[in-house]
Order: sequence, then C-alpha cells, then structure tokens
Amino acid sequence: MHKIWLIIQREYLTRVRKKSFIIMTLLTPLLLAAFMIVPAWLVTISDSAETVMVLDESGLFADKLEDKKDLKFLPLAGTLDQAKTVYRETDNTALLYIPRDFSISEPEKVVIYSKKSASLQTKVRLENALEKEVENQRFIASGMERETLEKIKADISLTTINLSDEGERDSSVVANSIAGVAGAVIIYFFIFMYGVQIMRGVIEEKTNRIIEVIISSVKPFQLMMGKVVGIAAVGLTQFLLWIVLSLIVVGGVQSAFGVKPPPTPLEQMASGREAALGEEVDDADAQAQEEDRAAKVVSESMAAISNLNFPLILGSFLFYFLGGYLLYGSLFGAIGAAVDNETDTQQFMFPITIPLIISFIMSYTLVLKNPDGPVAFWMSIIPLTSPIVMMVRVPFGVPAWELLLSMALLVLGFVFTTWIAARIYRIGILMYGKKINYKELSKWLFYRV
Repeated sequence: MHKIWLIIQREYLTRVRKKSFIIMTLLTPLLLAAFMIVPAWLVTISDSAETVMVLDESGLFADKLEDKKDLKFLPLAGTLDQAKTVYRETDNTALLYIPRDFSISEPEKVVIYSKKSASLQTKVRLENALEKEVENQRFIASGMERETLEKIKADISLTTINLSDEGERDSSVVANSIAGVAGAVIIYFFIFMYGVQIMRGVIEEKTNRIIEVIISSVKPFQLMMGKVVGIAAVGLTQFLLWIVLSLIVVGGVQSAFGVKPPPTPLEQMASGREAALGEEVDDADAQAQEEDRAAKVVSESMAAISNLNFPLILGSFLFYFLGGYLLYGSLFGAIGAAVDNETDTQQFMFPITIPLIISFIMSYTLVLKNPDGPVAFWMSIIPLTSPIVMMVRVPFGVPAWELLLSMALLVLGFVFTTWIAARIYRIGILMYGKKINYKELSKWLFYRV
C-alpha cells in the first residue's frame, strides 16, 4: 500500500506541475468568459435595422404591416418590374411582392426578392407578419374578434408529485432530466479525457524504457493502480478548480461588462417568444404577461430543484464518477501496456468504448423517455453502462434495491476488470516490438510470472 501511495504522489505531483496542466486550468474559465462576451459583442455590432420594400397589388396589407424596432416596411407603387428597378438601386434588405390575386383563404404566391439569398430570420419574420394580418382578416370575415379567441385559450401547467414511502414530494421532469443528464455528461467526458491520459502515460513510460527501472521496485499491479488513482486525483483537482475559477471569472465578467446570460429553455418556453428568430414584442401588456409566465415557470422550476434529493444525487454521482473511472481507467491502462505506440490502440479502444458510447446515446433517448423501462433497468445494472444510465435515472427515483444492486455489480465489475487489466499489464509492460492481437491478449491472462 505504501508503494501505491508513492506512485499516486508521483503521478499527481508530476502532472499538476506541468505547464500544460496550469495553462489549461487557467485558460478554460477564460474561454468560458469569452464565450459569453464575444457572442454578445458580435450581436451588438451585427444587429442593424432591416428595411423591406413592399409591393402590395392586392391592397389587403395597406398600412397593415407594422414597423418593428429593427424591421421597417417601405410601401411601393407601380408594377413589379418598376419595383425591382427601384429595389436594385437601394441598400434595402428585400422586396416583398404580394400579387393581385392573393387571397386570405389561400394565402400563396407571395415572393421575396433579394440581391442575395434572404436570411432565414428575414424570411420567417416576414411570414409571421403576413400570417398575423391574414389571421386578423379571417377573424373579421368570420365575425369573430381575436380577443374572443384569447379568452377561449387555456393555459394549463401540470404539477408533478412523487408518491413514495416517505410521503408526497413535488418534482419536475425538467429539473430531474437536467440533474441526471448533467451528471452523466460529466462522468462520460471525465472517463474519456483522463482514461486516455492513463493510456498515453503508460505508452510514454514504456517507450522511454523508464518502466524497466520502476518495475524493479514495485509490482505491476501496484504501478497500474497508483497510476489510475493518481490521474484520477489530478482530474478531480482540475475539475474543482474549473468550477471555482469559472464562477469567479463569469461573475466578474457579468458585473464588469453587464453581460446577461442567454435565456434558459425554461424561460423561452414560458415566454413563448421566438427569441431565436429575433421577434420583438411591442405590446407592453403582452410583454408583461409573458414575463410573468416566465417568472412563474422559473420559480416553479427552482422550487422543484430545491425538492430534489441532493444528498442521494450527490452521493450517487461521486460513487459512479469514481467507480466508472476506475473500471474504464484500468482497461485503458492495460491497452497502453499492450501496445508500443498510440496508433496501435485503436483496435483495442473501440470495443471498450462501445458500451460507454451506447449508454451515453441511450440516456438521451430511451432512458429519459422511460426511466423505469426494461432497457433503462438493465443498462443501469450492467457495470459497463451503469455509471451513465443510473446517473440519469437517480433523480427520477430508483428503488433502493436496484441502486444497491447496481453499485454492488459495479464494484464487482471494477474488481474483475482490474484483475484482467493487471494480468495484461504485467506481461505487456515489458513487451516490445511485437504486434498484439486479441488471441495473444487472451494467452496473457493465464501466463504465470
């Protein structure tokens, strides 16, 4: 155990003192701040008022298309050819042509002319403006007022409550999904990022023949475990530093530059604004109502988040975070010991990473769709997929026996994969110049050293 601890210290101190570790640790929060500032700045310099010339031969939209803050309508008279000639001599955005045979019953044949391809935003905004006026005229033709329809519309918000042995507890599908997916994403990228570091570290030591000196003092298993745990400590340190520094940098940027974070999906869903299309709300009352709905949804979501079982979620996250990393990290270390260069790792990495990739993809499809279904159950029990899938399921509520069974199998899976990895590691770490295949690896498992 003492030797393993020395190897852990060596791996940890060697890596955290590297310039690359320091640079990436400091650079990542700065890049996050840049991702906030640069898009906001680009929007400010790229936003400009659009002017659309309108030739309305039908007369249905005369003085009906209202100007927006950044969208102006300029009516024209004359023929289409004359309008095209006038448009070409200007810097206006587009020419909107509404033919004489345009009908509100069959609103077709409207054309947008532009010097270049019209942007999707411009096209959609013009469509929305025309659709709104066509709807108004259809209301008038039917003898019904739009206000009547607004009164008929119902705004229903369902409240979800979990019934468990502990009693009733408010919950939110959105909050549960966000909590589960966030944990799964962190585990997924952590395993890949630092698992590959283990593999590369082993290959580097093997290529430089440093391993021959080290192996004379410690057992291969001790060396492998020390390297796996040491790099895990490096990853946790960097991860925690990223969180702390990101909070500091992002908070400083928001206060210094007045940059507001973009609206969350919850706020966009609640407000009903087409923010992505740049649609503005001119009516003050409508805007106030939308802001109230947004605030209501956000407050309800915050209440649902506060009702999440954070001790269970955090405890499960730490367990599957470490368990998944140790399981896959030992396998990555075995791959590094079995080959002489990184090019030869591809044939061995693909079968190992398939379960991890499948579990990540399935967590967004079947698991979130039916977190208690048979697919979600079995994938949360199998050790190779449970770190991702079970992390997604935990916020939705998992029976205690399923969680304990999954954890026990993950521990057994880690022990088993570590045994396999150690058998491969002890032979491959001193093997040079030989192309290894799966048949050769299977023989290594039964070699006596």
